[in-house]
Amino acid sequence: MQKQFILPSSFEFLKLLKKNNNRDWFNAHKERYLIELETVENFAEALLREMNKHDVIETVSGKKSLHRIYRDIRFSKDKTPYNSHWGGGFKRASKYRRGSYYFHLSPGNSFLAGGFWGPEANDLKRIRDEFAYDAKPFRKILKSKSFVSTFGTLKGEQIKTSPKGFNADDEAIDLLRYKQFLLIKSFNDKEIMSADFLKKVNETFRQMRPFLDYMSEVLTTDINGESI
Repeated sequence: MQKQFILPSSFEFLKLLKKNNNRDWFNAHKERYLIELETVENFAEALLREMNKHDVIETVSGKKSLHRIYRDIRFSKDKTPYNSHWGGGFKRASKYRRGSYYFHLSPGNSFLAGGFWGPEANDLKRIRDEFAYDAKPFRKILKSKSFVSTFGTLKGEQIKTSPKGFNADDEAIDLLRYKQFLLIKSFNDKEIMSADFLKKVNETFRQMRPFLDYMSEVLTTDINGESI
C-alpha cells in the first residue's frame, strides 16, 4: 500500500537542499529527490481522492497538483535554482466553482491556504460591489465558530484608503479594502508527520467551502443575483 503521509525523510531532504541549493549537489542527490517526491505525490493523490468527496476538483492527479522544484529565476534577485519546500494546488472544476486550494510543506513553515491570491480587476470590483450592497452574509461566514477556530481571520493584502468608486465611510470599508481574499492555517512539523495529517488537511479544506461557495455565487451572478 502506498504511503499516504509525509515522512521525516522528506523534510530532512528539504533541509539539506536549503543548505546545498546548487545544481551539482541536486544532481548528485537526484535519486533521493525522486524517492521523496514520490512520497509527496502519493500523499497528494490520497488527498485529492478525499477532496472529491466534498468538492469537485479539476486537477486530475496528485502528481499534477505539485509545483515544480525548479525555480524560475529569470526575474528574481534570488538565483538559487530550487525551491526548498513541497508545494501544490488544487483547482475547483467549472466556472461555477471559483477559488482554489494550496498546500506548502517546509520545515518550520508549513501551511494550507485557499481563496483568491490575485483576483482580476472585474472580479475584484464585483466582490466589492457585493460587500457594499450587503456584507452581512459574508460577515456571518467570517464570524462562524468553525471559521474562527480553523482560520482565525480573513487574510490578504489591503489598501490603506478606500478603493476607487467606494466611499470611505461605507460600513463595509474594512472588507472593501481587501485586494486578496485568503484563508490560511499553519501546522508545525510534528503535525505534518502525524498519521492523521491527511485527515486534518482534508478537513481544513472542507472548512473553506462556505467561503468559496459564497465567492462563487457572487462571481457568477450580477448584483441582482442573475447568472452571468
